[in-house]
Amino acid sequence: MIPWFLAVIFILLLFNGCALWKSLFGEEELTPAELMSQGVEDFNDGKFEAATESFQKIKDRYPYSEFAIKAELKMADALYERDLFDEAYDEYTEFEKLHPRNPEIPYVVFQKGMCNFSRVSTIDRDQTYTWKAKEDFERLIKRYRRSAYTERARKKVRECYIKLAEHELYVGNFYFKMEKYQPAMSRYLYLIENYPDVGQYYEALEKIKICREKLAEEKKEEGMSWWGRLKSSVFN
Repeated sequence: MIPWFLAVIFILLLFNGCALWKSLFGEEELTPAELMSQGVEDFNDGKFEAATESFQKIKDRYPYSEFAIKAELKMADALYERDLFDEAYDEYTEFEKLHPRNPEIPYVVFQKGMCNFSRVSTIDRDQTYTWKAKEDFERLIKRYRRSAYTERARKKVRECYIKLAEHELYVGNFYFKMEKYQPAMSRYLYLIENYPDVGQYYEALEKIKICREKLAEEKKEEGMSWWGRLKSSVFN
């Protein structure tokens, strides 16, 4: 005869199924293959937070499985899609350090550039991320010339140059409006020396011409003022 408490458990399991089993004995642990499948499915469905959790579990529980390397890369991709660019950049960097000869490294370097490029601010703000993105893309171009990502990196480098030129022009124009022609001209000169092939080049040249005229006028006025003071001191 079956003891009464076993009969009760049997009936509860019959009606409540897996949910009760999980609450009593814990959730069944998924295999690396199942976690990867679940993570990729969530990623493709745009459920990037859930995908991150699946890939993290593979990294933590199965670091030596055949899915570990792919999980590391997909983890970085999921963080990038969540706009967590600092975290994504760190994950891509770690992947590059751990697997320097992996065939996905050109993609990883490109994504590192995109993590910085995605944080580029407006032209009136500091352009540190623009510089960092440019460096990542240029490193990709230099080291992986035959990569499928090289041409995309070249386009991004040009976009970086345009943003940097726009920033220099913006600052130069700011000084120009304040009638501070010397610092304005320095900015314009820097622009044409370092970014000669972008659209801001001709505007900078025109402003340089005006700055030189204004500075010449200021110098002339200073000379006249000095001569006036000298005459006043001599004849008075």
